[in-house]
Amino acid sequence: MIHGTVIKSTGSWYNVRRTDTNEVVKCRIVGKFRLGDSTLTNPVAVGDHVQFDLEGASNGMIKHIELRTNYVARQSPRRKHDIHLLAANVDQVVLFATIVEPSLKVGFIDRYLLMTEPQEIPAVLIFNKSDLWGEGEWAIFADMKAVYEKIGYQVVAVSATEGGGLAELKNILLEKTTLVSGQSGVGKSTVVNALQPQLDLRTGDISDYSGKGQHTTTFAEMHPLDFGGYLIDTPGIKMLSFNNLEPIQVAQNFREFFKLSPLCRFGGSCMHRNEPNCAVLAAVETGEVSALRYHNYLQILSEVEDVNYWERHREF
Repeated sequence: MIHGTVIKSTGSWYNVRRTDTNEVVKCRIVGKFRLGDSTLTNPVAVGDHVQFDLEGASNGMIKHIELRTNYVARQSPRRKHDIHLLAANVDQVVLFATIVEPSLKVGFIDRYLLMTEPQEIPAVLIFNKSDLWGEGEWAIFADMKAVYEKIGYQVVAVSATEGGGLAELKNILLEKTTLVSGQSGVGKSTVVNALQPQLDLRTGDISDYSGKGQHTTTFAEMHPLDFGGYLIDTPGIKMLSFNNLEPIQVAQNFREFFKLSPLCRFGGSCMHRNEPNCAVLAAVETGEVSALRYHNYLQILSEVEDVNYWERHREF
């Protein structure tokens, strides 16, 4: 069999770059695959290392998916009990956000980090469109930088228009395989094009009606960077839900909560809500833990618990 890496996923077909010749072969796959107890909507992800056989002159059939070092997966936006793979075998994730045009969605940031944390994938937060910021926006950025760098995430302000922060971002991407993501309209493709004009990724405007971004990337795709490394571009995400998680998994994947949980009266089983002698609650009160992060945690936890309740009590 031939070894290769998946560089583009279009649903039923996958572009695979051969390891031996660098030739790209259009492949398909048969059969159903699972991720733990969950069914996958896409059995193969961009970044997967696979083995395939040729079929005819130009196509192939994927026969084996090699063991992944990690993966980023979300609940399927169409089938809530299934899992959709965004990428596999990445060195890091770069998540784009904005403070204006569109407005800041801190809840989305914490939801996205809930996908990378279980796999211990380093994440970098890029706040784009800094050329549009006034004094108030820079103050918000300073607050966000303080909150997330305190718990170990790198935070950078960039402007594709003026070039601010692009050199630092380029250094972050250097010689690594990076998944880039974000909500629609945050300017992810514009920034990437500023770094690598030859990629010419599609860009879109903010909708005048909704004030939200419009999807421009259709399929996940891996691109080589001329200064070294690879970038996996993914479609913009509107929202993230977590029907695939149990409540305790939410608690254990807010990293600062997990670090404090041994000090809780109920240890690793503490949900950090109203339990006595909870170290996380105490840290929120003193400001050691971000009240904003804690609020987002409670929101996600409530959603997961509501789903689990109705799933257990629905009538068949």
